Amino acid sequence: MNHTRWRLARERAGIAGRQEPSEVEAMRTEIRMAFDLGQAVYDRRTELGISQSELARRASMTQPQVSKLELGGTIPTLPLLARLAKALDASLNIALDGDTSTVVFSGHAA
Repeated sequence: MNHTRWRLARERAGIAGRQEPSEVEAMRTEIRMAFDLGQAVYDRRTELGISQSELARRASMTQPQVSKLELGGTIPTLPLLARLAKALDASLNIALDGDTSTVVFSGHAA
């Protein structure tokens, strides 16, 4: 079989008219939001030119925790989000609208 003909199970289910269980949809939404946050942390960290280790030091975290966060592998607490914003010298803005999210770290003017 040619790889261009492969379909993911969820695509086959959609074609067959079946919907994913609500738990699966909720999990996908949570993963997408965690990834959006991780991408925003990565973008701001690289904008500042600091390493994961330096961000970890500033935010009272470990480098593996920062790495996991940037990869979307963790759901942070509100106190951690506050520490990250301070460590990244930024304001954190999160917009949630149903199943979509927008995460932006806005740098403070020097």
